[in-house]
Amino acid sequence: MNSTDPSLDTDTREMTFADAAGGGRLRRTLLPLLGELRGLDYDFLAPTPASQARVLARPDRQVGATVADLLGWSLPCREDRLPPAIVAALDGAELLEPRPDGLVASKVRVSNVFGKLFVHSRYPTQEHDSVFLGPDSYRFADFISRNLAGVRSPARILDYAAGAGVGGIVAATLHGNADLTLADINPKALALASVNASFAGVEHQTTIARSPADVAGDYDVIVTHPPFMIDPDRRAYRDGGDLYGGKLSLDWTLAGIEKLAPGGRFIMHTGVSIVGGRDVVRDALDAAMPATGYRYDYRVLDPDIFGDELDTEPYAEVDRIAAIGLCVTRDPVSNG
Repeated sequence: MNSTDPSLDTDTREMTFADAAGGGRLRRTLLPLLGELRGLDYDFLAPTPASQARVLARPDRQVGATVADLLGWSLPCREDRLPPAIVAALDGAELLEPRPDGLVASKVRVSNVFGKLFVHSRYPTQEHDSVFLGPDSYRFADFISRNLAGVRSPARILDYAAGAGVGGIVAATLHGNADLTLADINPKALALASVNASFAGVEHQTTIARSPADVAGDYDVIVTHPPFMIDPDRRAYRDGGDLYGGKLSLDWTLAGIEKLAPGGRFIMHTGVSIVGGRDVVRDALDAAMPATGYRYDYRVLDPDIFGDELDTEPYAEVDRIAAIGLCVTRDPVSNG
């Protein structure tokens, strides 16, 4: 999930995979890497950053010994303990980092979501163009799976702020007959999302865009997972703007529903701040949604996430952060 960081500013344009961050080389090397991992039954589930930090603080978790340590936990490892094909694939993509202590580290992670492997950024995700995947991605995929019944076939699906492409790839594979567009402002995200889609066997195209409104055409399904945190560093994958981190969720909803075909659905997973007992995003959405033409279902998926953030100054007024799912359906065109 990536937002409107000025450091990533670029004109809206269609982008082939080879345009993005050495995409051709990444494709040639990362697709075989994912194939090797599938053959090893690799099955790492990305935890929250707080959980990962606690695990890696343990004395016996300073140096890894397995593929999951290297590509999941982002631990440095001894090269001679790793499968040669994994090492060769990472090295060929220039994603294997030699360290002064003789160990090697991976510049990417790989996680399993709904039985599919996704390449994303290593821990910790400190760069402004990091491509994040974590527990939110699993909730997002599950919420999508509950809201696809009855979508017409073939379907046009847009994954806006695609990040690693989890939402769009899950939606397209579950639907089974879809044309997928992956859109993001971050070329690195599109490069990795395209690899992930190709490995999943999903036909797709990619486009750079700053807003859902920038993507051409209309869609039967739009999925999005906006950044929703208050981030003083304004990292694109994390910072959700005003409304205690909820402004992008509101803005993308209002822009996204304008891109729906008749009968289409806008499916969003995001986090919202509860302040003084009120859901600030729900209140803003109720006030801003069009009075006619759309129906929406807004539900709490987890009432309390990222509780460690409440210790920080930006969250001094926040009671809790909740994960919510929103599904907006555009009314069909009347035949009368």
